[in-house]
Amino acid sequence: MRITSPFFFFGLCLCLLTTGCVSKSTYEQKAAEANRLQASRDELQSSLSKLQEDYRQLSSEKEGLTDKLTDTGERLKACNDDLERAQNDIRRLEDVLTTRSAEAGAAMTEMRQKIDALEAAKHDLENQVERERIAREARLAQLKNTYDQLVGKLENEIQRGEVTISELQGRLTVNMVERILFDSGKAEIKPEGLDVLRRVGNILNAAQDKVVQVEGHTDNVPISARLRDKFPSNWELSTARAANVVHFLQDQVGIPGERLAVTGYGPYRPIADNDTPEGREQNRRIQIVLVPAQARVVEPTN
Repeated sequence: MRITSPFFFFGLCLCLLTTGCVSKSTYEQKAAEANRLQASRDELQSSLSKLQEDYRQLSSEKEGLTDKLTDTGERLKACNDDLERAQNDIRRLEDVLTTRSAEAGAAMTEMRQKIDALEAAKHDLENQVERERIAREARLAQLKNTYDQLVGKLENEIQRGEVTISELQGRLTVNMVERILFDSGKAEIKPEGLDVLRRVGNILNAAQDKVVQVEGHTDNVPISARLRDKFPSNWELSTARAANVVHFLQDQVGIPGERLAVTGYGPYRPIADNDTPEGREQNRRIQIVLVPAQARVVEPTN
């Protein structure tokens, strides 16, 4: 039903006026709120854009870090592999060094023992050398004493040139020319020769650690025809003369046979020129050589 009362229109207008005033105020409030919301939205949008940009940067950095981490992981694994190999090598080297150290220790011990043995041998050798030096000095002193006695006892013969005495390297040599002991072509000792030999023998007999070696020498003149039946050559003559001297030293002076030796050289060891009478006279001689006794050889027993 349609209402047309004038009060209705008045009320309606009043209502519209009232309603219009309230809507404007609300509108303004809503508009202001909308502006704030828009500003907040814009700010949030800006923040969102910035956050999205930051996110993209962080994502990019994350990818880079991930790649680095992967690379680092691979390098770490390689380092671990290298470390494990190195540790295995070290263990093998330690085993080798332990073995070699033990071998070196054994070798050092053996070497030390050898050194100690060599030191002991050196000490013994030094003592032996010292003993030999003392003994040699004693032998030289004894030899000099023997030499001095011979020179004193044979002074006249030495002055006449019939006897010479020399000492060289521990060997004492008494050289007697033929005429003092033998007649030409004979092996028997003359009486005056026996006196000389006795004086020489008594002195040599005191040197009990020496061997008395008697050497017969001749010149190079062949044995005469009348003597060849007895002495086929100068060798036999020189040996016979030396043997007769040895027999006299053993039988008349008392020098033991084990200290005596006989050698005949004939004309083969001259000390002078056989082309002159003087040289041949010097070559016709008996040499008595005093030498160190040789060690006896002990035959092995079964």
